[in-house]
Amino acid sequence: MAHTEVHGLSEGEVTTRPRLLYNLNDKPPVKDALFVAFQHVCAIFIPVVTPGLLITAALGLDANKSSYILGMSLFVSGLGTFIQVHRLGPVGSGLLAVQGTSFAFVTPILAVVTTSLQAGKTPEQTLALIMGLCFAGSFIPIILSRFLHLTRKIFTPLVTGTAVTLIGLCLIKVGMFYMAGGGKAKAIAAKMPDSPQAFGSLQNWALALTVFTIVGVCSASPNRYLRMGSVIIGLFVGFVTSLCLGIADFSKMSTLPIVNVPIPFRFGLDFDLVTFIGFAVIYIALTLEVLGDITATSMVSGEPISGHIYMKRLKGGILGDGTNSLIASILGSFPIVTPAQNNGIIQLTGVGSRYVGYYIAAILTFLGLFPLVGGVLLAIPTSVFGGAVMLMFGTVAVAGFNILREVEMDNRSFVILAVSLAAGLGVTFLPEALEHFPSAVRSVLESGIATGSICALVLNLVVPKPRQQSKVSEEEIVMEAE
Repeated sequence: MAHTEVHGLSEGEVTTRPRLLYNLNDKPPVKDALFVAFQHVCAIFIPVVTPGLLITAALGLDANKSSYILGMSLFVSGLGTFIQVHRLGPVGSGLLAVQGTSFAFVTPILAVVTTSLQAGKTPEQTLALIMGLCFAGSFIPIILSRFLHLTRKIFTPLVTGTAVTLIGLCLIKVGMFYMAGGGKAKAIAAKMPDSPQAFGSLQNWALALTVFTIVGVCSASPNRYLRMGSVIIGLFVGFVTSLCLGIADFSKMSTLPIVNVPIPFRFGLDFDLVTFIGFAVIYIALTLEVLGDITATSMVSGEPISGHIYMKRLKGGILGDGTNSLIASILGSFPIVTPAQNNGIIQLTGVGSRYVGYYIAAILTFLGLFPLVGGVLLAIPTSVFGGAVMLMFGTVAVAGFNILREVEMDNRSFVILAVSLAAGLGVTFLPEALEHFPSAVRSVLESGIATGSICALVLNLVVPKPRQQSKVSEEEIVMEAE
């Protein structure tokens, strides 16, 4: 069994020691690595393809272009995962940081689609504008990553702990939506509200709760194989059950091409400065969210969450996200981030080995090049996925609580945490409350993770600290810059 201690830390570096079966630099046997890798892929597959599905549908693209974009979303996620895990020079965190398409850009991109089509542009011209905006915006995290060492007093455990907690708590709403059946079930409910497949039906809940229970029981098991296989066991049972009920949907298989060939700048590049301002704000806010994601990955992997090693991982991870988003826009996909649900997989399976990331990268790349294979995963009902991801989101929130345990919870910290959680969860529960805000502002604030994280960041800067709190020395900052 793998060690649970983390060695070689500098003085002052904070780390946790979760009970992992395989730590960051352990090399699991191939069968174990593949077993865990497939669970990561199952957890991320729907989130990776969903933004593309929404955007291509809004553009009214044909099956050929749509399948290409969806395939490239998976292909770039695989390539990006390899870059993050392997760490190419300064690029990449070196953690088991799986990459996936960001949901944060769906709302602003759909707004661009609506405006452009109303202005008389073709879907292809609109797509060129979207790719140009994403291409230019990718340089924002790339540039910001180089200056993170100057902001140690800004990104404190209070700020990053709040961000990680919000990631888990806000995504629970998404988990509930999936458990009830997701978007397809909503459409069915509008036409046939009494259908067994309608949103919130007892059939959907029975499937979701079955998977949820299996994943939870297996994750808590002392048997290492049940723990490592918790997600895949739950999904397999859910899929087989859906086949028996006749609700697995293979209808999309016939529209998928056999092979997707990556073509750089296939849709061209266009640019509009006014529209780009809103995108730039989201890229900045997303950088803060990524800080929380990388912190969560470090924590559940038993790695430091402060100090030189931690700062190096943050800088490399954000640079990796920016680089991967740049590659995505070149190949015709959308911005890439480090999704939170895969941190839940690490915690549930007890496998934090970055070598598993190589298998994940290979599988995602393969699915992007051969979309027919991924069509099988698309056939699994959303409620089945919901039962698995709900528990993952809960474990991410718990990881945030663990970071906050390191914070001295005086009155100042208490107020900052309370305000940030209230703001982030408030817009998550009732996003329509922001409908009269300018669209550029609303697209940022609609993300509870971004709203709460920004609140924590700003309040941490402006709320006076007690006099007795020590300040970070210049020597420490210089050390982390090296």
